Amino acid sequence: MKKQITMVALSLSVVLGAWGQNAYDAVNIINKDLNGTARFVGMGGAMGALGGDISTIGTNPAGIGLFRSNDVTTSFSFSTMGTESKYDGNTFNENKNRFSLDNVGVVFSTKIGNETPLRYLNFGFNYHRAKSFYRTMSMQGIMPADQLGPMSQVRQMAEQANDAASQTNINFGSSDVFYNSNAGWLGALGWNGLLMNQDQNNIYTPIIPSDPDVLFRSYERGGVDQYDFNVALNLSDRVYLGLTIGAYDVDYTKDVLYDEDYGNGEGYQLWTRSNISGSGVDFKLGAIIRPFEYSPLRIGLAIHTPTFYDLTLGTGAVLNSDVLIGDATEATSYEVNTYDEVNGKMKRDFKLNTPWKYNLSLGYTVGNYLALGAEYEYQDYSTMKFEYSDGDKMPVETEYAKNETKGVNTIRVGAEYKIIPEFAFRLGYNYTSALFKDNAIKQIPANSVQTDTDFSNTKSQNDYTIGFGYRGSVFYTDLAYKLTSYKSDFYPFYNVFYQDATHSVTVVPQPTKVTNTRSQVLLTLGMRF
Repeated sequence: MKKQITMVALSLSVVLGAWGQNAYDAVNIINKDLNGTARFVGMGGAMGALGGDISTIGTNPAGIGLFRSNDVTTSFSFSTMGTESKYDGNTFNENKNRFSLDNVGVVFSTKIGNETPLRYLNFGFNYHRAKSFYRTMSMQGIMPADQLGPMSQVRQMAEQANDAASQTNINFGSSDVFYNSNAGWLGALGWNGLLMNQDQNNIYTPIIPSDPDVLFRSYERGGVDQYDFNVALNLSDRVYLGLTIGAYDVDYTKDVLYDEDYGNGEGYQLWTRSNISGSGVDFKLGAIIRPFEYSPLRIGLAIHTPTFYDLTLGTGAVLNSDVLIGDATEATSYEVNTYDEVNGKMKRDFKLNTPWKYNLSLGYTVGNYLALGAEYEYQDYSTMKFEYSDGDKMPVETEYAKNETKGVNTIRVGAEYKIIPEFAFRLGYNYTSALFKDNAIKQIPANSVQTDTDFSNTKSQNDYTIGFGYRGSVFYTDLAYKLTSYKSDFYPFYNVFYQDATHSVTVVPQPTKVTNTRSQVLLTLGMRF
């Protein structure tokens, strides 16, 4: 089990937090899929310096400057998302299939002249599915006690209640506790579900009759839609410049069922639904330079500003508990429903500013039959920032994100070989380094409305792609296949144990080993005129 010694003062400082925004939800929104046209995906997205494809509008805006004719394109796909989880000798396999519209774009190309420095002035618009959240995950097994004590989500409930109560005088049993901005919902659910005691020193202690048999199941759905508006210039057929304004629409929903069974009819179930929705905007600047007049080598540079999101978190939870009281031989059932307590779903508005992104790419062509591309991209996730809806900073959530995430390196390579002028074969590969630090945990502020305590620390990700394409005089079509694979360590909660008055130990259970895959087949239809 992973342990991390922290100062008690840091644990108590979470009371200053807002409503439970965290780095794990933010990373879900920030981290984008390799998606777009089938040609772009077939080459692994390594087209930042090659250009000439509508999907480069979102990576290197200068790529639109290489168009010499108008272009209209649309792409569809079929995906299978698979999740295999292993814990305590149990293996779960979950699969989810989905059709989607992945890309619709148009480029208007205007020739200015052959002798003027400005050769082409191009405008582009593109919609594409930047992120898909459709996934189901399950795990089950006994949660054995650590040498410091029993492991349970109830301990996290009691810890949150103690953190909040140490700063303010909170009555977790009052009828308006779910409206109290100083009270966390986990603690309130645990107390009202009779899962905790309070001793003579007003310290909340968890009731954990035995090592719990834990069952977890989550359902995720929704996505991030991206709309890019572009203007690009062709200067002397050697320098290409581009600007893209991106608009984003976010809709992410997660349902979680968490169950602890202690035997003898005792246990509880916690069902949580949370939704993050909203919109964002960013700006992308790019350039492609052909440094040597008679060489096909191209160098691409791009920089993306943070995406400035205005988001809304909506959440609700229902806890059903079965507990033995006193000398009773049969458990008594209790239900705590936040939808009844607050007359619907609790909603909180917040802002998220994503990290800057930097992109360097190389492109090289051999005659008219071979194109090679390579890219390096860097984004430091630890620099993301949370703000209240009025623009005031959220220092606790921002500091947590800094402590839990790190800089991410992405490498893309791709090749296209024309078997004959009309038919092309493509290969591509992506590598993305891990997003989270080794000891990252999902820290939930003591006054948070968030009740889903689970988190996954993802490892590096690999994307393998292959594709084919046909180019006619007007119409074209492309087909691509992408296999995405990455592993993650899943934890249903974390616990805090106090060593003494000044130090505590953060402990997580043995991880559930999860393998995530996505197989995607894309078809693109287009016309140039």
